[in-house]
Amino acid sequence: MTDDKKPSGLRKGLTAYGDAEFSLFLRKAFIKAMGYSDDALARPIVGIANTYSGYNACHQTVPLLVEAVRRGVQQAGGLAVDFPTISLHESFAYPTSMLYRNLMAMDTEEMLGAQPMDAAVLIGGCDKTVPAQLMAAASANVPALAVVTGPMMTGSHKGERLGACTDCRRFWGRYRGGEIDAAEIEEVSGQLAPTAGTCMVMGTASTMACMTEALGMMLPGGACIPAVQADRLRHAEASGARAVAMAAEGLTPERVMTPQAFTNSLRVLLALGGSTNGLIHMTAVAGRLGIEIDLEALDAMSRETPVLVDLKPSGQHYMEDLERAGGLVALLRELEPLLHLDCLTVTGRTLGEEIAAARPAWPQDVVRPMNNPITPEGGIAVLSGNLAPGGAIIKQSGTSGELLQHEGRAVVFDSLEDLAERIDDPDLDVAAEDVLVLRNAGPRGAPGMPEAGYIPIPKKLAQQGLRDMVRISDARMSGTAFGTVVLHVRSPRSAGRLRRSGPATASASTCPGGVWSYWSRTRTWRGARRSCRPKRPRCAVTKTCTPGTCSRPTRAAI
Repeated sequence: MTDDKKPSGLRKGLTAYGDAEFSLFLRKAFIKAMGYSDDALARPIVGIANTYSGYNACHQTVPLLVEAVRRGVQQAGGLAVDFPTISLHESFAYPTSMLYRNLMAMDTEEMLGAQPMDAAVLIGGCDKTVPAQLMAAASANVPALAVVTGPMMTGSHKGERLGACTDCRRFWGRYRGGEIDAAEIEEVSGQLAPTAGTCMVMGTASTMACMTEALGMMLPGGACIPAVQADRLRHAEASGARAVAMAAEGLTPERVMTPQAFTNSLRVLLALGGSTNGLIHMTAVAGRLGIEIDLEALDAMSRETPVLVDLKPSGQHYMEDLERAGGLVALLRELEPLLHLDCLTVTGRTLGEEIAAARPAWPQDVVRPMNNPITPEGGIAVLSGNLAPGGAIIKQSGTSGELLQHEGRAVVFDSLEDLAERIDDPDLDVAAEDVLVLRNAGPRGAPGMPEAGYIPIPKKLAQQGLRDMVRISDARMSGTAFGTVVLHVRSPRSAGRLRRSGPATASASTCPGGVWSYWSRTRTWRGARRSCRPKRPRCAVTKTCTPGTCSRPTRAAI
């Protein structure tokens, strides 16, 4: 037995007994109890992060994907070994899954480093799982690529096509408003998630899948394949085979996840009309590599990046329709002039090469051309005002246009408990033109920064048919949600304090005192300046770059 210069396979990361050869001997002795032959144990090892859980319907097909990845690894001459990690589902994590994202990232990162593997395939799907795995891969820097479970297929109710969870919220709003009864809402609940997989609208899971493919950390074509289609298993098999090659090539995440690659990923987020959570998650992934996201530059990108994908909640279609339209590459083709095409992907080829090698486009109505967008600007805008000197964001592609310029009283809720106690009180002093404000539900208030920013319409207003109001909070919002909702407000506790019922403004005209102001991108309101439309493409991780000229910054404003 001799030491290799670069330990691999079972020799990698030997347990510290003070005798490396004894450590290897002992490791082999125990792993042989699993039935492996010496030939199998001499091969490069590909670890498979197994996130199956009986609590996670999004991951129902993970066992099938594990076997498909294993098949690909073995066909390529490797040894596949799956290992369990934390698995998170949005509806089964108290008080919110965001509280456990970093824990899952740490779990996965430590297992990638502690166990002998030359490469890894990370199987995720539900909202927080994919960012947690990308964070882990960035820190462990073991050759790795992502496989997602894929979106559900749509259901049907009385001839109307349904999908989670934009239609969950739409029907629940109708139920709160008295339009449908308890029996019908129960019937609807059986059609919103009719198959295994993640939400089939452009929620956080779909957004993260698309951003991951654009980032270069997934084999091309993997973001949109429905969970129950055979192509999903074929993609997993190909990922297993590619992982073996990545181990031999030493293609690590830090070579793929560059500032330019993150810029591509954020560009896709804007063009998708994707989840605001995509920004939070990719900021965390980039942070693992010392890359900071410049929100000012992101906002500039938004002005030149139209929403092109006609998917709920910003449009009408579902993920299976995007797959039929060609998948993410149909969008990447339209965005080509704005992308860094020289970014390396896990295939070993560049993003530009992968776009060129994809199947030719065909007529479809899901991904619009640049000259006929869903909305002329990106799905997310960065806002500021005297209540949020540190900034805030809005998913402008999901708003009610008539509320983008609005002035009204602020009806303030000081906590989640206060909101739950008073929002449906018949005596609540609230009117349709008011602005609902929720405080202490962000990182400094509620545990885990829950998705409470989608403040429910007060029941007495919902019963009058009201479906949207201006809402402002420091919380997050589900990517499947919609409405005129300002999120992630960063405000010192001493600044811009609102009374329970005080003046609030969301306006593009002159603002009175004691107001929340946003949306104008060319004027200055009480110290909050919005710059003019940029004259050239901007990069979301540096302040003054054009495609092909970025370098990793040591520090960037966030």
